[in-house]
Amino acid sequence: MERRQKPDWLKIKLPTGTNYRQVKQIVEGNRLHTICSSGKCPNMGECWGAGTATFMILGDICTRSCKFCATLSGKPLMPDEDEPAKVAGSIRLMGLKHVVITSVDRDDLPDGGAEHWAKTIREIKTVNPSTTVEVLIPDFDGKAELIAIVASEKPDIISHNLETVERLTPLVRSRAKYRTSLKVIGQIGAQGIVSKSGIMVGLGETFEEILQCMDDLRMVGCEILTIGQYLQPTKKHLEVVEYLHPDKFAELKKEGLARGFSVVESAPLVRSSYHAEKHLISKKPI
Repeated sequence: MERRQKPDWLKIKLPTGTNYRQVKQIVEGNRLHTICSSGKCPNMGECWGAGTATFMILGDICTRSCKFCATLSGKPLMPDEDEPAKVAGSIRLMGLKHVVITSVDRDDLPDGGAEHWAKTIREIKTVNPSTTVEVLIPDFDGKAELIAIVASEKPDIISHNLETVERLTPLVRSRAKYRTSLKVIGQIGAQGIVSKSGIMVGLGETFEEILQCMDDLRMVGCEILTIGQYLQPTKKHLEVVEYLHPDKFAELKKEGLARGFSVVESAPLVRSSYHAEKHLISKKPI
């Protein structure tokens, strides 16, 4: 079966420019991982060219094997104890005003890597006191005490992606559960921190299921939503069922804003951290 051909609106600009090369040198020089490269993000050229990057901590090998994700899966190495300092120092060298930190899942660790997360946020704030911090966390199996460890460091935004609609979750995600992710997002808001989530479309979901997903997120207090087109990273991953037209993304954005999300980023190439620096908003009652 032939892979579905990408439409013209999904054309990606190749990485280029002085800023792109500088970011690449800093990341490689400190042996850091970014979801930009490991996740084959279509916006890497644009973001790195603008001098921004999303750092991925706790290694580059995930203990889960979700069928949409390009990140390597298997048995990870032990966490690098110097990583928090390396990340903080790189952020300083880049002069970032807003930084996004994410991680692989570390189900092999007793705390899922929560303490390493906390140490990283702490180090970033110490070295870069004027930099705002957004974190995109795993589900920690929904354990409130582990989420609280990360939240106690008071990042400006905590994001956890729902990824897809409820019906498709067992097909798309290897271990995570739809209702567990909703619980995590609710726990973030309960800590008094701005909560954010993201979904992919084009996996066979219906328009009504997307709207239900929005309603579910609003019910647990999610404030910021990103919606982007799923792109098949390799032939081993799930195939694209549909490429949604940009007009459909615009319609979804309108629906999201009507439901009370403070920010909705909805476009074919949108990813969780795309234009993240624009998502920092004042927390308001839901």
